[in-house]
Amino acid sequence: MNATGGTTDETTGEQPGDEVPWGEVTPEAARKLLVAAVAAFAERGYHATTTRDIAGRAGMSPAALYIHYRTKEELLHRISRIGHDRALAVLSAAADRPGTPGERLADAVSSFVRWHAGRHDTARVVQYELDALSPEHRAEIVELRRSSDAVVRGILRDGVAAGEFDVPDVPGTTLAVLSLCIDVARWFNVRGRRTPEEVGELYADLVLRMVAARP
Repeated sequence: MNATGGTTDETTGEQPGDEVPWGEVTPEAARKLLVAAVAAFAERGYHATTTRDIAGRAGMSPAALYIHYRTKEELLHRISRIGHDRALAVLSAAADRPGTPGERLADAVSSFVRWHAGRHDTARVVQYELDALSPEHRAEIVELRRSSDAVVRGILRDGVAAGEFDVPDVPGTTLAVLSLCIDVARWFNVRGRRTPEEVGELYADLVLRMVAARP
């Protein structure tokens, strides 16, 4: 299954109208190395990527990388932390908007899916290279993932309490919803036939059907 996101910048993983991609990473050399690492990790995987690969993509010498990042793992952690912070912010903002549980769930799912589709290279690294992190860094990221779980679980509980959702197993359904959204980063293809917005709408509809949403 493929989709298209023709307006996405494949180098940065951002879309027009966004703030400066990875703008929180300074100085510029550190940002260039991070962008290069995202591209390399997404293409080859963390373990198959060398620091020389990353530096070469950034147009720098291998020694330049160690000025800004002590290890390759530290670079992955920086990418993962920023990515998870952004993904959680997208999910939380949609969940906190006014509306019924069904409206909030649809908004949260469509926004979360659009993020994973529009930034599929970044999302692929953020979501699928977790085991390459050190135990300390992995524990930090797992806490952020639990926060995302709590956001979706809260909406589902609200819907059940309001009689709007039929969800016998809220924790299991939460896992299913998040897994469905995250997996978009794995298969999304810019040369496909659907935009990130279209995929977001499709998945929002699928999730509402999953929870048997009623007006």
